[in-house]
Amino acid sequence: MVRLADVARAAGVSTSTASRALSRPDMVAAETRERVAKAAAEMGFTLNATARALTTGHTGLVGVIVPTLANPFFPPIVTGVQESLTETGGNVLLGVSDRAEERERELAAQLGSRVDGLVLVAPVSDDATLRELAERLPVVTVDRTTPGLPGVVVDTPGGVRELMTHLLGLGHRHIAYLGGPPGSWMDRQRTRAARKAVEDGGGELTVLDPVPPQVDAGLAAAEHLVRRAERVTAVMAYSSYVLLGLLMGLRGAGLRVPEDISLAASDDLTVIGMTQPGSTALHVPLQEAGAAACRLVREAPQAGERPPRVRIPTRLVVRGSTAPPPEKS
Repeated sequence: MVRLADVARAAGVSTSTASRALSRPDMVAAETRERVAKAAAEMGFTLNATARALTTGHTGLVGVIVPTLANPFFPPIVTGVQESLTETGGNVLLGVSDRAEERERELAAQLGSRVDGLVLVAPVSDDATLRELAERLPVVTVDRTTPGLPGVVVDTPGGVRELMTHLLGLGHRHIAYLGGPPGSWMDRQRTRAARKAVEDGGGELTVLDPVPPQVDAGLAAAEHLVRRAERVTAVMAYSSYVLLGLLMGLRGAGLRVPEDISLAASDDLTVIGMTQPGSTALHVPLQEAGAAACRLVREAPQAGERPPRVRIPTRLVVRGSTAPPPEKS
C-alpha cells in the first residue's frame, strides 16, 4: 500500500510538505503542489480523512444539514459547499432533518465528531441550541441569521421589495403574496418586505396561507383565488414550482397571463424562463451562498471577534408574465 512518505520521496519533499500539499494546498507553492499532486496521482495515493486529521488536525470534511432535498432551493447550496471543498480535496457529509428540530440536533451530534465544521441551511433549532453547538465546532447558518454566529443570507427580501416595486410601477395596487414553506424564518422576512413595499407604494397586499414548494400547491392556490374572486391583479409566489402550478391553474380557469393577471416568483429554479410567456423572477445565486458558507467555516472567528455575515444579492429578471393590470370595464 502506498504511504504518504512514498509520495513525498517521489516528489522530492518532506512528508509534512506532502501532507500540506494534499490537505492545505493554499499553504504550498504552486510548483511544489503540482509535483506532489502528480506523484500522488501516479501512485494512486489518496489522503483519507483519518490521516488528514492526524497530520493537520483537520478532516477536510464539512457537515451540511438541510431541511429537505425536495425543495429545489437547497441542493444548489450543497453543490456550492462541495465545489469549494473540492478545491482543497475536501468533501461534504450531508444530513436531511425533515424540518424536525430533534432530528436536526441528532444529525449535528452525529456529524460533529467527524467534520471540521457544520453548515446549517434554514435550521429549525432555536438560537440557544445553535449557539451551544457552536461552542464545540465552527457553525455557519444559511438562509437564517442567529445572533453570535456567522451566517450567509441570500437577499430575497431585498429582491422581493424590488419585485413589488416593479409591479407597483406597472400600475398594480391589489397584489397577493403566496409564501412558504410553513414556519420558515426566511418567509417571515419575505412577507415583511412585501408588505412594506406594497404599503409604501400605496397598494394593498393580500398574504395567502403558506404552502410547500410544489406544483400541486400552486394549482390549489389558483383554485382558491378564482373561487374567492380575489380583486388581486398580480400574484408573487415564493417558489417557481408554485408559480408553475399557479400558471397552469389560472389558465385552466380561463384567465390569461399577463392580460388578466400578472405572475412573478422570488426564485428562478425551474424552467419558468421558458414558459409562455416567460415568467418574471428573481435570480438567486445559491451556489455562491454555499461557497461563502464553506469559506466562513474555514475562517471561523476567534473568541471576541464579531461573527461575519455575508449577504448575497439577487437580481430581478423581468419577462412577459408581468404587465399593466387590465383596465376596469
